Amino acid sequence: MSIHSAPDRCDLLIRGGHVIDGTGAKSFAGDVAVTADRIDAVGDLQNTHAEEVIDARGHVVAPGFIDVHTHDDHLLLTNSEVTPKLSQGVTTVVVGNCGVSLAPWSADRPPPPPMDLIGSEQDYRFPTFESYRLALEQKPAAINAAPLVGHSTLRCSTMDNLDRPARHEEIENMRAQLRSSLQAGAIGFSTGLAYAPNRAATPDEVAALAGELQEFSGIYATHMRDEGDQLFSALEESFVTARRAGCPVVLSHHKCASPKMWGRSAESLARIDAAAEQQLIGLDVYPYTAGSTILMEDHIEASKRIMVTWSTTVPEARGRDLADLAVDWDCSLVEAMRRLQPGGGIYFMMEDDDVERILTHPKSMIGSDGLPHDEHPHPRLWGTFPRVLGHYARERQLFTLEQALHKMTGLSAKTFHLADRGVLQASAFADIVVFDPDLIADRGTFEEPEQTAAGIHTVLVNGTIAWQRGIGTGSRTGRILKNPKTT
Repeated sequence: MSIHSAPDRCDLLIRGGHVIDGTGAKSFAGDVAVTADRIDAVGDLQNTHAEEVIDARGHVVAPGFIDVHTHDDHLLLTNSEVTPKLSQGVTTVVVGNCGVSLAPWSADRPPPPPMDLIGSEQDYRFPTFESYRLALEQKPAAINAAPLVGHSTLRCSTMDNLDRPARHEEIENMRAQLRSSLQAGAIGFSTGLAYAPNRAATPDEVAALAGELQEFSGIYATHMRDEGDQLFSALEESFVTARRAGCPVVLSHHKCASPKMWGRSAESLARIDAAAEQQLIGLDVYPYTAGSTILMEDHIEASKRIMVTWSTTVPEARGRDLADLAVDWDCSLVEAMRRLQPGGGIYFMMEDDDVERILTHPKSMIGSDGLPHDEHPHPRLWGTFPRVLGHYARERQLFTLEQALHKMTGLSAKTFHLADRGVLQASAFADIVVFDPDLIADRGTFEEPEQTAAGIHTVLVNGTIAWQRGIGTGSRTGRILKNPKTT
């Protein structure tokens, strides 16, 4: 705990809380002073006076949570409160993951799966990244957003046929679009190499695009080519691509997602550690043994159970198990899935031991990977961060509260180059969460996922109260966080 100077007055004072500053350091009893959008001081501020005081006795005061893996690109435009995230203490979302972003989009075709996970054809209306950024700035959300540019989006806007590698001139076109996006503020580039629009891209194509990141201190985030039987070769491809491009890489939602890989997370993490001795590597993880995406037949064999989240052709199937539908229709799981297309599903395809091992790894950050437009979403959309703090820190005691919070604040801000975010320190932006450590918990279930979390007292975004005692305030003080080299 340190105070450069305790101010006589401030705009808002959070008094008497249990301060966890996001760095991983031990907690301490103290106060936090806020003026305008910044933190004035942290520590014993008994002689500081404020226009507004929040009584934090019995509560933890922490940096606002940073969700490093989201698909909230369109939700930011349609739900200014971004309720699923703000209600659980998230103050910043990284959007544009898995190769899917709303911009830059200049294709003359409907967005193919999985592009439809974040919006309809009408929502893909931003021909440049700058036009998307300006739309967010003109109608600010309650929370901050740090956007990535998706490789599938670039391919759709550039190529007539996605089932092949890009030609030289197409790669140059995509590089120009990516560079323009980085100049306009995008924080990095993402791939979704397991998905059809991205699958035919070669490592050379990806490395050529990721090579644009170095000048802008940009991040390369990848949904790897495989998270099941070919996990280790996909890891190696990711490492080599980032080394060739000279940029940091973040491995999206790291998991062991097939029976042959169950229990092998110790090996995958060891490979990550070995590669990290040569290059900058991060990884994110969600705290559940089920994932969610579009309906994909190649996930059937690896899954213990599949729940339908939406279906255009059979809308009444949402929330039902694929196996039950197959019985009703007297057909195979594959045929049942084909009848449901296009659609989405929740796939129960991981083991608890692997999830816990990845969660405790020193490099792992927390990302929800929630899909806000699913009609029956995965509960991670509403409960990821409280679940880590409640179930895994308090109940399972996988790590201390300080360690858990570092994974969702300071480590995330450092990895994604989000300056003055993720810490409770003088001069940092006042993104702050006050929560009850004894009560914080996720309340959503796979059957009833859309439930606000328990235990969140107050959330501040850029110095303004955005959520308090279960209700949003209508604030819209979120900002677009840009890469450090934006011109």
